[in-house]
Amino acid sequence: MSDDLKHECGVALLRLRHNLPYYTRKFGSPYYGLQKLILLLEKQHNRGQDGAGVGCVGLEVEPGKPYYQLETSCSTLPLADVFDRIARQIEQSGPEYQVAAAARSLATPFCGELYLGHVRYGTYGNRSLSACHPMVADSSWRNHALMLAGNFNLTNTDELFKKLVDLGQHPKAYTDTVTVLEKVGHFLDEENQLLFRQYKNEGHSNRAISPLLED
Repeated sequence: MSDDLKHECGVALLRLRHNLPYYTRKFGSPYYGLQKLILLLEKQHNRGQDGAGVGCVGLEVEPGKPYYQLETSCSTLPLADVFDRIARQIEQSGPEYQVAAAARSLATPFCGELYLGHVRYGTYGNRSLSACHPMVADSSWRNHALMLAGNFNLTNTDELFKKLVDLGQHPKAYTDTVTVLEKVGHFLDEENQLLFRQYKNEGHSNRAISPLLED
């Protein structure tokens, strides 16, 4: 039996199942995913007005360029502020880049295949950017990176924090979100290492292993 929804954060996750040219041909814009995410978050804006954030992941980004983008706000109208910032970035990219956006991930800002959005209802802490989701555990290996947006309060933060320290980690903050991020990240790293050894024993090169791990 689940609890009734009361004062909880709003979360939206959207994953496009086709490449960007498909949405340009069918809907006239490679920003189909972003437009749908905006609708999903606007329907939830009353779920949280203490902060907002949008993360975008590009699945077909060439090396040497960022594979994700993140925009957060804790202004008076945080969701509107996030969307305004993204719109300005797209506008400033110029017409030639907006044409390129139809062909490949993140050729223009926030034009990718996966979106994660969040509106925050603060149950603890102050109104600050550091408390806004999504949050990211970054890595130059995409399969090790983790983007998290949640709606939770931990009851055993002390226990989980101690376990992280006992593992040899140095968590950067003593908060629920960082604890969850580091805890999930630990098991993500373990699974990556397990699969890496497996693929390496099968004779795959390091470069060939990365997309296998991502899959």
